[in-house]
Amino acid sequence: MRINIRRCPSNMDILVSELLLLLGLIGWSYADIQRPDYDDTSDPEFLNPLWMANIPDDQPLSEVTMPGSHNTMALYGGVYAECQSWSLASQLRAGIRFLDIRVRHVNGNLTLHHGVSYQRGHLGHVLEGVSDFLQEYPSETVLMRLKEEFSETYDIYGAVVDYIHRYAHWDLLWHSRLVPSMGEARGKLIILQDFAGPDLGMRYGSLDIADDWKVPTLLHVEEKWLSVHEHLETTLTGNRTQIFLTYSSGAGLFAFPKAVAQRINPQLYEYLRNKTNLNQCFGIICMDFPGAPMIQTIIDFQLRNIESGKRAFNLQFGKSKLKYFTSPLTKERV
Repeated sequence: MRINIRRCPSNMDILVSELLLLLGLIGWSYADIQRPDYDDTSDPEFLNPLWMANIPDDQPLSEVTMPGSHNTMALYGGVYAECQSWSLASQLRAGIRFLDIRVRHVNGNLTLHHGVSYQRGHLGHVLEGVSDFLQEYPSETVLMRLKEEFSETYDIYGAVVDYIHRYAHWDLLWHSRLVPSMGEARGKLIILQDFAGPDLGMRYGSLDIADDWKVPTLLHVEEKWLSVHEHLETTLTGNRTQIFLTYSSGAGLFAFPKAVAQRINPQLYEYLRNKTNLNQCFGIICMDFPGAPMIQTIIDFQLRNIESGKRAFNLQFGKSKLKYFTSPLTKERV
């Protein structure tokens, strides 16, 4: 009989771990973590796939607060490369509506990359996943930043068009630089084009973006948070015809993505919870390893604008079973 014995960390182990943690070389603990603000387990605590169904059709997308994932497909490659732990399907069903997709261009192929780290797939897998999701939930929309990574051809337009025709369909896209209304965006993939070529959708550079991603060491985390806080505060008085995008993610040689997220996410969660009684729009908040309650908190800013008093069932997923529950802030159109 084979017996597995899990050794408890000694005081010396903990001391070494804390020293390495200060240098940003390891994570907080020996096991996966699932907190309201941070989750690096394989499954979300619960799902929220239909939250956009409640947004009025005439509401501009620039006035919608939504959660996003930084380096959406970076699930592999070790602590310096990994930014998420949930699959694309799980992220979308958990409520993520902004995707950050990086592709390497080699001989017409568009493989998924985070820097040098290959992410075991290609753009076609993302297009198929988004298409399947929107077919199942046509009330929703997905925004996707698309950027060339770990190659410098500066000519991916033709390959992107080819992948769209092969793995999705042309009518799936929102074909305009203009910010759509929610009614116009339903069932659509909105490409935020971060590459040269004719228009496929909106231009990524047209957004008001805060992406101070360089965090050299964990001693610089507070500087990163101040940047995030400042941009979130700017959204309160900014141009409401423009989509705001705030990245809470960051990394550096001595501060890998998990270590930064474990420190930034609690501050972001506390900030948002302190604003819950206010009717505000923060645009897109893009994160590494967000927890499902964090995503729900972001969604709730949008849903607080919806007519109160109506209640409906919201599909949520626990690790042991699927369950429905009634929420005053999430309503499902049938």
